[in-house]
Amino acid sequence: MTVNFQYVNTDVSETLSAFTTEKLEKLADKFEFLISAQVYIKHDDKDHNAGKICNIELSLPGPRIFATSNKGTYEMAVNETISDLTRQLKKRKQTFKTH
Repeated sequence: MTVNFQYVNTDVSETLSAFTTEKLEKLADKFEFLISAQVYIKHDDKDHNAGKICNIELSLPGPRIFATSNKGTYEMAVNETISDLTRQLKKRKQTFKTH
């Protein structure tokens, strides 16, 4: 699975990229039909409590799957987004099995 990163209003972080890629690779092992992932890491200056935003869009057969989260740290945002994607992928996998 190919993973593309875009950093918006924040510095590029190799450790965050590696952390996110590792999480997405685990997801790809579970759901073998994943093609690619587009990851957007953003920083919102206006939100003082959170402001660390992670958007992930997954390409797979059928419509794309998208999840986003806004947390206090980028790692928490990535974990939250991955768990949302996992839930959506489980639903999608069930529809694959019924046909």
